[in-house]
Amino acid sequence: MRILHAMLLAALCCLPVALPAMAADGDADAVATATRLLDHMEAGEYEAASADFSPQMKAALGVDKLEGVQQQLAAAGTQTGRDAPQVSQQSGMTVVVVRVHRELASVDATIAIDGDGKVAGLRYAPAAAPAPEAAPPEADAGYQERDFSVGDGERALPGTLAMPADASADAPVPAVVLVHGSGPHDRDETVGPNRPFLDIARGLAAQGIAVLRFDKRTQARPQDYADGKVTIDSETTDDAVIAVDALRKAPGVDPARVYVLGHSQGAMMAPRIAAKSGHVAGLVLFAAPARPMLDIMIEQHIRLAVLDDGKTSDEEAAAIARLKGQVAAVRAGGDVATDASPLGQPADYWRSTEAVDPVAEARAVALPMLVLQGAQDFQVVDADWQHWKAGFHDDPKVEFKLYPTLNHLGIAVEGEPGPAQYTQPGHVDTTLIDDVAGWIKAASTD
Repeated sequence: MRILHAMLLAALCCLPVALPAMAADGDADAVATATRLLDHMEAGEYEAASADFSPQMKAALGVDKLEGVQQQLAAAGTQTGRDAPQVSQQSGMTVVVVRVHRELASVDATIAIDGDGKVAGLRYAPAAAPAPEAAPPEADAGYQERDFSVGDGERALPGTLAMPADASADAPVPAVVLVHGSGPHDRDETVGPNRPFLDIARGLAAQGIAVLRFDKRTQARPQDYADGKVTIDSETTDDAVIAVDALRKAPGVDPARVYVLGHSQGAMMAPRIAAKSGHVAGLVLFAAPARPMLDIMIEQHIRLAVLDDGKTSDEEAAAIARLKGQVAAVRAGGDVATDASPLGQPADYWRSTEAVDPVAEARAVALPMLVLQGAQDFQVVDADWQHWKAGFHDDPKVEFKLYPTLNHLGIAVEGEPGPAQYTQPGHVDTTLIDDVAGWIKAASTD
C-alpha cells in the first residue's frame, strides 16, 4: 500500500515529544469527535465528516478531497474493524489514534483535536507492524550485552552496553556512545523493520570496541516534557553528555578513549556534546546535517512531494507554502502559537536549533573526526556533505567516507530514493562498520 503522505493535513501533530496517554477532561469528547469523523468517512458522508473541522481544516480539506482520501483507503478492501482509540496530549491538542483494519491492510488514523474541540489535523498512514525482538548475541560473538543506566533516579534512561569479552581493568578498551537522529527513538534506533544502532553496536563490539546505546528521552520519558519546554539540548545534548560520563566509569572501558557516534540530528549535535562533556576523544558523524534544520525540513517536503508522481499537487504546494510561512514566523521572533509552528513543535524548540552551527562547533572542539555519508540519502543530502568537506578538507585529523549505494540508515538500496526504502528490512553495511572500527582503533593509538 502506497504511503499516503499527501494526507498529512493542516495542523497534524507529529512532534518528537509525544506525551503518554493520560486521563483528561476532554479525552471522552475528543474520542467521540474522532469516532464520529471516522464513522462518517466510512459511510461516505463527507459533509458530515467535515462538520467538526476547524476553519483551517475546512479550507485545506474539502468534501471532494475527503472523498479522494476514502477512495484510496478503499483500495485496501472493505473495513473489517477498528481497535480501541489511543489518546495522548501533544502541544495543547488531544491526539486520537485509531487503527482501522481493512481486508488487505491496516491503517492508523490520527486525528488531532484542538482546545475548541475542533478537528485540527488528520492523517492516515499504513499501520507499522512491531519489529520482532532482537535475538541475543551468539555465545561465541566475542562480546556480551548487559543493561546499563544513563543517569540516576527516576529520570535515568535505560540502555544496553555491548562489552568485548576480553575487556578488563588491566586491558581497557575504547568505547562509543551512539546518539540518535530526530524523533522518539529506542536504543536500537528502530525504523520499520530496521535497527541501525543494533547493527552498529554489535558490529563494533565484535571488533573489540565497547558500545553504549540508550533509549532517547522523548521515547522513554516523554513526561519530562509535559510543561511543553523542550530544546535541542534537552532533547539530545544533555543526555548524551551524561551517557559519555557513565560510559567512562564502566569497568573495562578506557576513560581516555570514549568516542561519540552521532546519526543525523545526533551527528549535528555531536560537536556540542563533545564541547559540553570535555571528555570525548573523537567524533563519528554519520549522515550529518550541516545547515539549519528548518531549511532542510522545507527541502525535504519539496523533495517528497515529487517522489511518487514527479510533480507537486495543489495540496502539496499549499502544504509547502504553509510550512514556509510557519518557518518565517518562527524566524521573525515574537510569540508563535504551537499549532502555527512547524510540526506543531514549540517555536522555542526551533529557535534552539537555529543556534546550532555544527561545522563551526566542530572546528571549535578540534577533535579527530570521521564523516560518513550515503549517496542514496534523500534526507541529508550532498549539500550538507559538501559543507563538511569545505570546512575540513585541509584538516589532517578529519577523514571522509562516501558510500555510493547506502541510504540514510547506512543500508544498501536500489531504485528510486524515498520513504518506502525504510519499510524494507536490511542491515547497516559491514564496510561502514568496519571503517568506523578501523578509524577508532587508529585514533586510539595516535
